[in-house]
Amino acid sequence: MNMTDDQDATADKHDGDESKGPVGGERLAAARREQQISVLEVAKELHLDEPKVRALERNDFDVLGAPVFAKGHLRKYAQLVGVNDDDVFADYYQLTRAEKLPPIVIGRKKARHELSPGPWIAVIIVVLAAAAAYWWMGARDSTPAPTPVEEPEPASPLETATAAVEDDAALLATTPSDEATGEPAGEPASDAAGSIELLPEPAPEEALADGEIRLALAFNGDCWTEISDGDGRRLYFGMGRDGRSTELTGPAPFTVLLGNADNVELRVNGSPYSIPASSRDNRTARLTILQP
Repeated sequence: MNMTDDQDATADKHDGDESKGPVGGERLAAARREQQISVLEVAKELHLDEPKVRALERNDFDVLGAPVFAKGHLRKYAQLVGVNDDDVFADYYQLTRAEKLPPIVIGRKKARHELSPGPWIAVIIVVLAAAAAYWWMGARDSTPAPTPVEEPEPASPLETATAAVEDDAALLATTPSDEATGEPAGEPASDAAGSIELLPEPAPEEALADGEIRLALAFNGDCWTEISDGDGRRLYFGMGRDGRSTELTGPAPFTVLLGNADNVELRVNGSPYSIPASSRDNRTARLTILQP
């Protein structure tokens, strides 16, 4: 008996002490041990790692992501060990319903404070009186004093005639003729150079470092999406909504899980990327994108 079997036997004993019988994933784990199937073999059949298989057997379904993935793995696990999946799903719904019951919160009524209008009326009267006094003082100070107007002395006839002659001479000197300018009088000279408005050039796309990938996703329908880069960092985890798009950059390779692969279009480094048929399982797709 190896260490995995010892751990399974210890888990069986612990389950027997705490509850009357196994439920949900515990039911599947008991059937697996009866048939002497290792966790590693189950993990290969379900395309999961061993920690997630053990989380499934402990009824820790949140580790698997969205409920649709947890129920899909439960169905495949039940078929693998020959357990009725209806019983497993009945346990699943009972467990998840108990976890999601909302707590009962009893609200406390706030005490009502009655305010007397007397102080507020007095404050409003004082403010209005101060504003009226300020306006009256400002209006009195801003009234300008009358300025005496001096009447000009009448000009003599000789001075009037001389001023008229000087004005005509100045007008003739400053008006350009048609021969001097080469253009009709009264029209402005054209600007030889002109003015050209240059449009700003589009900013160049940021260059990728060695070993990096730029992955663009465009959703034409809802699709649960999980994406991790080569360093194990989770770049995207959640539901991609219809009409949205996103762009991710990181070191290769990218590990991609799509709940509904038909509802998403992929572009790698600006080029369209087709999901291989070998990476699809009905609507679900699980693939690894290497550096092109």
